[in-house]
Amino acid sequence: MMHTSPANLTRRVGASCAQTEFSSFSEEVVDRSRYLLLDFLGCAVRGTMTESTLPVLRLAARKCSQDRQIPIIGTAIKSEASFAALAVGTAAHSLELDDVVNSGSLHPAVAVIPAALATGYENRCSGAELLTAIIVGYELMVKLGIALNPTAHYRQGFHPTGTCGAFGAAAASAKLLNLTEEQFVYALGIAGSQAAGSLEFLSDGSFTKRFHAGWAAHSGVVAAELAREGFSGPASIIEGKFGFLHGYSPESDPGEVMRNWATPWEVMNTSIKPHACCRYKQGPIDCILEIIKTNEVRAEEIARVDIAILDAGFALVAEPAEQKRQPRSVVDAQFSMPFGAALAVLRRDASLDRYHADEIDNSEIKRFMKLVNCMRDPELNKEFPAKWPARVVIKTTTGKTFEHQLDYPKGDPENPLSWDEIIAKFSSLAGQVLPEAQCSRIVSLVREVDQLDDISELAEALRID
Repeated sequence: MMHTSPANLTRRVGASCAQTEFSSFSEEVVDRSRYLLLDFLGCAVRGTMTESTLPVLRLAARKCSQDRQIPIIGTAIKSEASFAALAVGTAAHSLELDDVVNSGSLHPAVAVIPAALATGYENRCSGAELLTAIIVGYELMVKLGIALNPTAHYRQGFHPTGTCGAFGAAAASAKLLNLTEEQFVYALGIAGSQAAGSLEFLSDGSFTKRFHAGWAAHSGVVAAELAREGFSGPASIIEGKFGFLHGYSPESDPGEVMRNWATPWEVMNTSIKPHACCRYKQGPIDCILEIIKTNEVRAEEIARVDIAILDAGFALVAEPAEQKRQPRSVVDAQFSMPFGAALAVLRRDASLDRYHADEIDNSEIKRFMKLVNCMRDPELNKEFPAKWPARVVIKTTTGKTFEHQLDYPKGDPENPLSWDEIIAKFSSLAGQVLPEAQCSRIVSLVREVDQLDDISELAEALRID
């Protein structure tokens, strides 16, 4: 369904972003942005160890210049701003543990925060300025995801984290560069010509999904810097006839972009992932763990596991069925519902430590995946994307049947992780790269980041000497 585009939508968005000030945020919004920042940093630091990140780090190291040296967190490497953002964004998205917003079906942190950190460090911005940029970037990125209609956007073959992320990152960088409203609009226009993210990685488990986040962050930095130099971008990039929404989705609704803008800010609607896999697997895994632990169901007793999957994610985690039962890589496994179900039953754990080659090749895992059946259920879709419900039915060889359904997976704002749980998640991830004392220092800095006069103190604390 095509909707009439509101006049001057891009300009209205640019003006709103440019005019937003830190003083307008409630303490609740500020605290939530600190919380999301810490979650991101854990993912980014640990993500520097992944196979997919290493080539990006090598490239970024070669892009370092004498007068532009931005630290890449979790490493000893420095680079120029856009390539530092590329590396950090790619690293943070490589674990499948980064935050997500249900309504837009995208991951804002991995696009927005790397751009904000790189730009903020180079321009010696304050912690309050950093959080303002993050909040604004989240808002725009998520609203664009909603306006696209996530199901339709996915159907077109696009990954919204990559496409919408370019705009969110551009907004964050533009905010930290203190661009004028006109320059802000230019930055968004330039970002629109860089918005990318093909779902074809699903065909062979390649690394490009992880690159989508990094490229979005990179694009945002470049867009803002070009706009500062006077390079123009189309002032109707969001709503135009050949603009982003009409070009990337056959069912977009431009009116959704400014609807309920900042009421509440989208950082308040952002979910945290406890399991290291696609968002569409999180709820089903929660259901399986609840059934297994509550009823003490043994793996050898299970005859069949039926999992109802939301339509929007069915092609991501459940199709083709036989291919999903035979993952060939970690990326494949992270997007395989049968693999996630097998981990939940056999290991009672779907954490990052379980997504590796030994588990993928494990004969017990392979046998169990054959018992997993994924199906569509129209009932689950009625409240999507406001809710991401899941339902699992486990049938046993003894004739017993167990069923569990939930509306909000663990980590959703309605079923949140506490600050203590976020700190524990950060420490478990970053602690594999950084010493305990350094991790504790980072936590302390993030808890009071809005009090920092210069975020370089935080950036330096995240480096390896």
